[in-house]
Amino acid sequence: MTTIWHNPRCSKSRETLALLEAQGIAPAIRLYLQDPPSEAELRDALARLGLPARDLIRRKEAAFRDAGLSADSSDAALIAAMAATPVLIERPVVLHGDRAALGRPPEAVLTLF
Repeated sequence: MTTIWHNPRCSKSRETLALLEAQGIAPAIRLYLQDPPSEAELRDALARLGLPARDLIRRKEAAFRDAGLSADSSDAALIAAMAATPVLIERPVVLHGDRAALGRPPEAVLTLF
């Protein structure tokens, strides 16, 4: 099962979805802004990505500063912020089996297949 955490307003997310579909992959589409992942789902995604939370959070978003977050914030604080404010999650995330990839650049997700 392949799932994409998708934001249709994001060009990289649209490009990643189109790339998957061009490869004959029909992922489940999770509109994560409307259906935010839980803290447990975020921890699972980070483990599959092999990344710390700081590499999945959008630090340039106003919500990052508004939440009082910084580069020194703990993973727990960053994960809680992403669960509460999903606009902070870098996108798109593609989950496939026990692995995941961040679609930046979109071609990076092809390593999952």
